[in-house]
Amino acid sequence: MSHITCCSSYLPKKMSSSYSSFSSSMVAVTLVMVLLLVDSSSAKLSTNFYSKTCPKLLSTVESEVKSAVSEEKRMGASLLRLHFHDCFVQGCDGSILLDDTSSFRGEQTAGPNNKSIRGLNVIERIKSKVEDVCPGVVSCADIVAIAARDSVVLLGGPSWNVKLGRRDSRTASFSAANGGQIPAPTSNLNTLIKTFQAKGLSTKDMVALSGSHTIGQARCTVFRARVHNDTNIDSSFARTRQGNCPLNSGDNNLAPLDLQTPTTFDVNYYKNLVNQKGLFHSDQELHNGGSTDSLVETYSKNPKTFNSDFAAAMIKMGDISPLTGSKGEIRKKCGRVN
Repeated sequence: MSHITCCSSYLPKKMSSSYSSFSSSMVAVTLVMVLLLVDSSSAKLSTNFYSKTCPKLLSTVESEVKSAVSEEKRMGASLLRLHFHDCFVQGCDGSILLDDTSSFRGEQTAGPNNKSIRGLNVIERIKSKVEDVCPGVVSCADIVAIAARDSVVLLGGPSWNVKLGRRDSRTASFSAANGGQIPAPTSNLNTLIKTFQAKGLSTKDMVALSGSHTIGQARCTVFRARVHNDTNIDSSFARTRQGNCPLNSGDNNLAPLDLQTPTTFDVNYYKNLVNQKGLFHSDQELHNGGSTDSLVETYSKNPKTFNSDFAAAMIKMGDISPLTGSKGEIRKKCGRVN
């Protein structure tokens, strides 16, 4: 721009005036473009997003997660799962937290979530505490992401720096949640790989993230077909699970996803798969003569490798289509839009 403005004195007065006006307009346009670029770059997630606007955020969330998990160890697995089910539908935008109303149907009653997602009350409680220390600043989507990390750490798993700056969606999608975007416990290996690939996650990410099943419990209705019909299952394990999951009753009876240490985040999940003791059909698919067998065996013997890969995959999953910048909103209550 400098070589144009320097020469305006050589122009006729009228032309010089109009050129000056044109030049000023160009400067204004350039400034707008720069501001847009700055806004775009600042809209990316970062680990220190709230360091100035809400410095007590992490300690507040951690305290509440500790309280919830001490009341019920299973809650750690539920909070981790909530983050997963949120990110796989519309991205990590807090859409799963939106309650149904008379005019709105959200994701909570979709097949993968109905009667199975838990911890919504815990997230709401955390949100209330966060609002006390920095009102209107932190999204529910970010709280879910932090709570998932804190839950894993409390149960003995790895830590990672959670990237923040997500905003909350004003919408949710029952049809997307019900449409196969969340992998089903009946999935085969090829379907699992494709479902994760559709979200930008590799096969290694998929196997590592499946390690979440080292904690938590599942309802009989989800694993009944596996323990009664599958042949790639340890016979004594099958009989044990059939005992509290008969063919025609006990839909809501619970069983641990990891028979050995259901409230400790470790590699026993992978050891179980090597021994054909996966509770879900989809779990056992990871070690069933296919392309992921060797990785399952590696994780079963190398906790450090698993922890490192799990943490990396969680960071990657947290990057799925977040709302940032001026998109979405910061909800006052996680269960409803403002």
